[in-house]
Amino acid sequence: MIAPAVARRIRLLGLDVDGVLTDNAVFIGEVAGERVEFKRFDIQDGLAIGLAGRAGLDIVWVSGRVSSATALRAAELGIRDVIQDAGARKVPPLGALLEAKGIGWDEVAFVGDDLADLPVFQRVALRIAVANAVPDLARAADHITEASGGFGAVREVIESLLKARGEWGASVAAYLAARDGIPEGARP
Repeated sequence: MIAPAVARRIRLLGLDVDGVLTDNAVFIGEVAGERVEFKRFDIQDGLAIGLAGRAGLDIVWVSGRVSSATALRAAELGIRDVIQDAGARKVPPLGALLEAKGIGWDEVAFVGDDLADLPVFQRVALRIAVANAVPDLARAADHITEASGGFGAVREVIESLLKARGEWGASVAAYLAARDGIPEGARP
């Protein structure tokens, strides 16, 4: 459980991609002579990312690989801030983004699964490891999800954060109201 005082301090949620937003599988092949890459993303994680955005929580994806599949899914979800570094150097570009946004490391939660996430963990206010994280990262975490990466871990984190902030109910209500087909002024 994430403490309400900690949750209220968080302005930005950083998400590793492979192993957090995906199940760690990468399918690579060729189609008509062109390289293709596929990844499996969890739809419930995507819905939760939308809820987080509506609640005013900034989201950034931080990947140690460059992948068109990652860029496509981020665009589909409206994620504006996507860092993809082929050398898995996550701290410098994330630090630059935080500076540009006027957000301190002490206002950041980060969800990771592997060793490349440890340097980020050393700086952020809330360190979250997915259930299938490597032992070194899990030991450094403040919180470990029950769900594995790619299987609802991000949904679990966002729901916990928004509930701790007292924003989950309003976020869900707004989401449902936008889908009920009844104009705002005509609701009973």
